[in-house]
Amino acid sequence: MARPSFSRYLPWLFTAPAALIAWPVSAWTSAGFAALFVLGWLDFKQTKQAVRRNYPLTGRLRYGLEYIRPEIRQYFLEDDEEKLPFSRNQRAMVYARSKVQNDKRGFGSIKDMYHAQTEWITHSLQPTHLDPASFRIEVGAHQCQQPYALSLLNISGMSFGALSPNAVKALNKGAAMGQFAHDTGEGSISRHHREPGGDLIWQIASGYFGCRTPEGRFDPVRFAEQARSPQVKMIELKLSQGAKPGHGGVLPKAKVSPEIAEARGVPMGQDCVSPARHSAFSTPLELLAFIAQLRELSGGKPVGIKLCVGHPAEWFSVVKAMVETGQTPDFIVVDGSEGGTGAAPIEFADHVGMPLRDGLRLVHNSLVGAGLRDRIRIGASGKVISAFDIARCLALGADWCNSARGFMFALGCIQSRSCHTDHCPTGVATQDPVRQRAIVVTDKAERVYYFHANTLHALADLVGAAGLQKPGDITPHHLMVRNGHGQARTLASNIDTLLPGQLLASAAPAPLPSPFAEFWTASAAAHWGVPAGTEAVTV
Repeated sequence: MARPSFSRYLPWLFTAPAALIAWPVSAWTSAGFAALFVLGWLDFKQTKQAVRRNYPLTGRLRYGLEYIRPEIRQYFLEDDEEKLPFSRNQRAMVYARSKVQNDKRGFGSIKDMYHAQTEWITHSLQPTHLDPASFRIEVGAHQCQQPYALSLLNISGMSFGALSPNAVKALNKGAAMGQFAHDTGEGSISRHHREPGGDLIWQIASGYFGCRTPEGRFDPVRFAEQARSPQVKMIELKLSQGAKPGHGGVLPKAKVSPEIAEARGVPMGQDCVSPARHSAFSTPLELLAFIAQLRELSGGKPVGIKLCVGHPAEWFSVVKAMVETGQTPDFIVVDGSEGGTGAAPIEFADHVGMPLRDGLRLVHNSLVGAGLRDRIRIGASGKVISAFDIARCLALGADWCNSARGFMFALGCIQSRSCHTDHCPTGVATQDPVRQRAIVVTDKAERVYYFHANTLHALADLVGAAGLQKPGDITPHHLMVRNGHGQARTLASNIDTLLPGQLLASAAPAPLPSPFAEFWTASAAAHWGVPAGTEAVTV
């Protein structure tokens, strides 16, 4: 009997397992093609996006690439010196200093030393050694019962609500460790400011958050309760901010959490409105009277104003009111239009307000010309991030500087520019509980502390190299700037200056350098001044 042959069954023995393996793959492939067909058909039929309608499927690729374009530029294409708004080198410097890593650079500068607007500080053949621990300026000594010795670098105003709870805690804890000040921003004092116990500058804006009546007016009783806290060292009345001067704001009711409502003194279930203008005063004279009231209610603490300069004649009206009444704020913080914010209309961020350097030299010189400069301290904020930035501001007339985004970088901000979306990838500018857990308070507080300490150490080296005894000795004569013709000039030769009391000594505007004559003539203490050629109107 012949043995059965299995050769004819061998192909089936190999083909059957292969078919079993291939069947799911084929099924998934077919399903994939079917899904793509459906997506393509939906693209073809939809009417909202023209590219997808004309180019089904491939149009989606275009929108996908556009969505991640900022990240592609930042990570792969951006030049190290491209400043939009901070360059990679600037961010790397902050990261290194906050982490106590090597912040030095090898093989020389990558800057073009002969490019227009190149700046440098003149060094001395007799350098000095300075102690950064001594870099403090007393504010309020002229008329306050509780003056405050302020660091030359402090945290600029950023509200709880714009920043996450952990970010606020880390900033304040770092400020407590380094003994410098933390500006609350207009969102008032939250429990997250209180817990670490660092020094606070309480900012009050047009919404009077933390010291308001149910109708949104200023409440002197609630103000006094908070202002007399030992943690509050100074009061800052915000007239405008650089990123969106002259513009109010609305925090939608959906974002008003119980913690935000508690800090701001607003009800839940309603939009939180910050008006574009103050209701507590309407003229320069009333502004100064309000400042005096805040000083008295706070128990004699320094009270000042923060503003981004708009119509120069309006600022000169405030100066005239100071001259006529003898009342002055204890400090003025000049905010530049290059300053940052959580959200601002594009037109306001790009085209409204005076940049910091112009506003700073205007405010400083006007106070000098009015004979008031020795009574008032000046702070500066707006893209201040390095020791040279501080030195430049001091040369233009500032006594100290504030930084917001510099300290945000110390917290881990990567400049994703998504602050307004509540989707901050690093947990700094979001109220999302999942995202904000990325901020480990103890770790980030140390980075805040070290960024401040190492930046002041760099400032000490810079001022010492110039042969000066203290940062306040820096003048416009110590900074050089290359103009558009390639010529190097001192900063002093590029700015208009006034002599002490020159505004008061002038019987006519002619002796005043332009544009001070125009501004001084158009101003009045009883109402806000207006640009020359415009009839003054009392509001």
